[in-house]
Amino acid sequence: MRVLTGIQASGKLHIGNYFGAMKPMVDLQEENELFTFIANYHSLTTSKDAATLKQYTIDAAVDYLSIGLDPNKTTFWVQSHVPEVLELYWILSKFTPMGLLERGHSYKDKVARGIPANHALFSYPVLMAADILMLDTQIVPVGKDQIQHVEMTRDIATKFNNEYGDIFTMPEHKVAAEVATIPGIDGQKMSKSYDNSIDLFMEEKPLQKRCNKIISSSTPLGEPLAWEDDNIYALASLFLDETQKQELQRRYKSGQEGYGHFKKYLKELIWEELGEAREKRAYYLSHMDEVNDILALGAKKAQSIAQSKMEEVRQAVGL
Repeated sequence: MRVLTGIQASGKLHIGNYFGAMKPMVDLQEENELFTFIANYHSLTTSKDAATLKQYTIDAAVDYLSIGLDPNKTTFWVQSHVPEVLELYWILSKFTPMGLLERGHSYKDKVARGIPANHALFSYPVLMAADILMLDTQIVPVGKDQIQHVEMTRDIATKFNNEYGDIFTMPEHKVAAEVATIPGIDGQKMSKSYDNSIDLFMEEKPLQKRCNKIISSSTPLGEPLAWEDDNIYALASLFLDETQKQELQRRYKSGQEGYGHFKKYLKELIWEELGEAREKRAYYLSHMDEVNDILALGAKKAQSIAQSKMEEVRQAVGL
């Protein structure tokens, strides 16, 4: 199956990104034809300046390669290096009813959070549709908040195909149901915008300090602790199998350890999990020419597919 995933170039990645998108992505490349791009055009909707966006773009490339994205198995590129997507974006705009975009949940949510309402933000789903349709994508892994965008893509593709024939493949969304909402240190959904995240590549001492800030109950040491709604347990359990989860639950119930012990345990889990990734990251940071070569090769492959698709589209619409 041809699978497409997009990565926002929006700053440091955190534990929520790792379990919600990065690990599942690495797993997908083992049995699928995976295409992954860094969505720097999309990032322009919230970007503050050129230097920051450029840095975030290369940071995202290094971080994903460090986590295990394999350029021998995955086509990996920067969105702006395949400019055909913008041509398709414009053509698809003709087949996108205003009412479809006006019903966009993501647009409404972002404006409600204070992000300026502009055309780029409003038409974001059309660019996403171009990303997907340009490569004949079959599967799009998304979070629940992005399902509507894939449905919009299908609506746009249907209108185009009804007029010009079956040019676009109909994509399906895939949601990783087994990954629940990952809490931040305050119990809300982990997000950079909430300033409640635990960054992936923190040094060990700052990582422990960050874990120490996780909000927990005031149950004193010596009394059994409730693990069911505990933020520390929720984060630690992401790293554990069922047997290990049961053992951690037993430790909570024993009353022999306090929240400080479990915050230290969580730090150790994070540090151990990302040990190999830290080594790879150090390597890529000192071999940036290799990173740039990987992105260039990925762009060349993606562009070859995009150019072929755009020939069909141009001929269909009369360009």
